[in-house]
Amino acid sequence: MTNANDKQAFLMKLSGPARSALLHENITSLETLAAYSEKEILDLHGVGPASIPTMKKLLAEEGYSFKQQG
Repeated sequence: MTNANDKQAFLMKLSGPARSALLHENITSLETLAAYSEKEILDLHGVGPASIPTMKKLLAEEGYSFKQQG
């Protein structure tokens, strides 16, 4: 069983501002992150384009991806 700390471990691989932005939106797991589109995440204050490749890689490693816009 995965505990909350394991689910949040991905946050430590992001920059401080990006991590804070996700936490502010209560995005604390990759599953939750996958419910957002790339644009929605980029619209968060503190998340820059340099964070997106890292997030995509972390999502893909667990079988997730960003929600498709549309």
